[in-house]
Amino acid sequence: MQPVYPPGPPVPPLTAAPPGPLAVAAAVLAGCWTVAVVLLPQVVGWGAEQALLASGLNRPVWLWPVVSLVTLVAVGVPALLLALLPRSGAVRATGRAWLAGSVALGVLGLLRMVPAVHHEAYLAALALVAALTAVVAARLLRSDTPAPADAPALADPTSPADGPSPAGVTPLAVAAGLVLLLPWLWLGALGGLLETVLAALAAAAVGLLAGVLLDAGFWARFGAGRPTRPALLVLCGGLVAGVTLLLLVAGTGHSGAQLAPLLTLPPAGFVLGALQAPTDPRGRPTGRAPVRWLVGLGVFGPLAFTDPEEVSLLLSTTRDVPFWVMVSAGAGLAVALVLALGYGVLLPRRVPGRRFAVATVAVLLVAGALVYAGPGQPGLHGERLLVVLRQQADLRDVPATKGAAGRDARVREVYRRLVDTADRTQADLRRDLDRLRLDHTPYYLVNAIEVDGGPAVRAWLASRPEVDRVLVSQRLRPLPAPAGTSRGDATGPTGPEWNIRLIGADRVWSELDVDGSGITVGSSDSGVDAGHPALQAGFRGGDDSWYDPWEGSRSPRDKGGHGTHTMGSAVGRDGIGVAPGANWTGCVNLDRNLGNPARYLDCLQFMLAPFPPGGDPFTDGRPERAPHVLTNSWGCPTIEGCDPHVLRPATAAFDAAGVFVVAAAGNTGPYCGSIDDPPAPYADVFTVGAVDRSRRVTDFSSRGPVPGVAKPDLVAPGAAVRSAMPGGGYSVLDGTSMATPQVAGVVALMWSANPALVGDLDRTRSILRETATPVETSPQPGGETGSCGGTANVAGAGLVDAYAAVRAARV
Repeated sequence: MQPVYPPGPPVPPLTAAPPGPLAVAAAVLAGCWTVAVVLLPQVVGWGAEQALLASGLNRPVWLWPVVSLVTLVAVGVPALLLALLPRSGAVRATGRAWLAGSVALGVLGLLRMVPAVHHEAYLAALALVAALTAVVAARLLRSDTPAPADAPALADPTSPADGPSPAGVTPLAVAAGLVLLLPWLWLGALGGLLETVLAALAAAAVGLLAGVLLDAGFWARFGAGRPTRPALLVLCGGLVAGVTLLLLVAGTGHSGAQLAPLLTLPPAGFVLGALQAPTDPRGRPTGRAPVRWLVGLGVFGPLAFTDPEEVSLLLSTTRDVPFWVMVSAGAGLAVALVLALGYGVLLPRRVPGRRFAVATVAVLLVAGALVYAGPGQPGLHGERLLVVLRQQADLRDVPATKGAAGRDARVREVYRRLVDTADRTQADLRRDLDRLRLDHTPYYLVNAIEVDGGPAVRAWLASRPEVDRVLVSQRLRPLPAPAGTSRGDATGPTGPEWNIRLIGADRVWSELDVDGSGITVGSSDSGVDAGHPALQAGFRGGDDSWYDPWEGSRSPRDKGGHGTHTMGSAVGRDGIGVAPGANWTGCVNLDRNLGNPARYLDCLQFMLAPFPPGGDPFTDGRPERAPHVLTNSWGCPTIEGCDPHVLRPATAAFDAAGVFVVAAAGNTGPYCGSIDDPPAPYADVFTVGAVDRSRRVTDFSSRGPVPGVAKPDLVAPGAAVRSAMPGGGYSVLDGTSMATPQVAGVVALMWSANPALVGDLDRTRSILRETATPVETSPQPGGETGSCGGTANVAGAGLVDAYAAVRAARV
């Protein structure tokens, strides 16, 4: 039997001389430099990425690796000097922590080369790389703090902690992490199942890495141990830890997702300092376990409850995802500051017992569940998959009959062939999807099926012989509150607007006595306010003139205002619309400003064969009720899940059916080749650019060339256009979106003037081009219009002339 010796005195903290003023000043300057060098590139990098997206340009793959590596060098060099030159142990520990944090930022930031659309792959890579970095860092960052001979090693990142934590400290760290998570449970929304699991693993790995960077050796340099120096520990240690966390979270999350934790996690450094004040029976600080839990839970919120693609300027015009992310970040910052104050004041004096701490965790877990299930957005809201089949309907020999009756017969035949092809070729795949209980929606306009599934399902679908390709169909996550309705702030019209006069539509009404009567214009957009005085009388009515696949509304409505404005320019009364006597139908394909190919197909199918509320597009379609002309002030870029050819079968079907399709060129000019988002580049779509009052092509109007065809087809007024807005108001807006419905209105006038021209798409296009008038295409300062291969790729045939076109249509 070994003799029993009385326990020795507790291990005191190191008694090195206090740091000199020069070392402290150097650390302060390095810290301020680090904060600026981290925050500025992260915000500017995200802003540059959004500017490229808004301009229709692809994000360079090298953007974030360059940002990360430049930050690594800019922060790492002064941190290395701090780690080597001063004699003060605290200053050297500061330099080592910031150096390690900058390396972690550089390594993790490289992962943003993974496209944001593959969020699961990014999260898996983040979890793996963060865990490996933690292992490597634990082997390289050896603590220089003396420890008792019987103390466990501090270098193993997989150990529960550096030693047994004082009772109640780790649960208090969990409690603080859960409080930081509450705003995300309330205001955010989870993605898919696999995405959520991978986010949890990534958050755990980042917490593991944080525990290595801020281990017991680090805290011992700032007064942890016995006797504890709480002021130094919480204030100085917490401040240094906060800068370290800033570095770590700057590399955590894809572009956009990292912005919120840049605000919420650094103040948690003071909380971690307070959690290190209590010591275990051997006089050691609590070490890694509280760091792991607090940081892991702190980063889990933004990783799991936001989609980085949705933290976008494209959704910033209303209270959409970017707004709620800012609210969550602000709430998290406030919570972190309150926690820092509360923990910093209370914990150095008295540590609650373990039972109290565990009970607090239990209460917070229940509260979090209630918040998530109540005011939160419970459930999984991941992306979907659009499965495009190899065989598309053969419509080449559909008889090109003209006139109202002939066009209706064409639409019926096209609808029949499309449905027959989809039913026949999708049967086996639908049966397998039913067997696997995978939710899915079939489409016929493009022979495709939207499937609720992740990467594994995508791989299985892509391997099937009948499948051509599988696209990611972007689904926006739900919001905690409606975005609100946009309303106009402009005065109403006092007569025909300048754009109406410029194209001569008012002369068509007064001199040719044509206003579009007998023609129906269909709009797929954000919706239409049917109660607006300029639009109320034009609604076609019936149970098949409105469809809302977003919210299932039974009557026309519009929250964004874009659709009301464009429809007003097409058929609105009181001088704002080109064809005020035409009827209109509507469909919501962009309730929020990011759609997906499935939502676009929902509305396009409704336009080809309208159906009543709750109807099946395959069996309840009424092709004879299809609108004559479609106005489409939207495009489907890659961020929404479209590839260049996905909607091509849809526009080919409308062409075969004799339905005239007008589409906006886009607002990504003056770059050449910027007409690239479907359906604008397609030859069977009539693509419209924009001019201003001076008949000059606007700088924002997208340009050609487009492979195989000159685009745009022509231009129309699209700068400072006044039209209707929800609630009876008006607004003045810019964009090719504003120009497009005016051309649709001109087609309605032409077909109203000569019903025999209905369905004769070739003749109608020819008249529009032949009667167009010249415009000015000289570039704005810095523009590129002169290098796009000629005027045809900038202005098409010229400015649409409603008066000349209607006169020619009557011949």
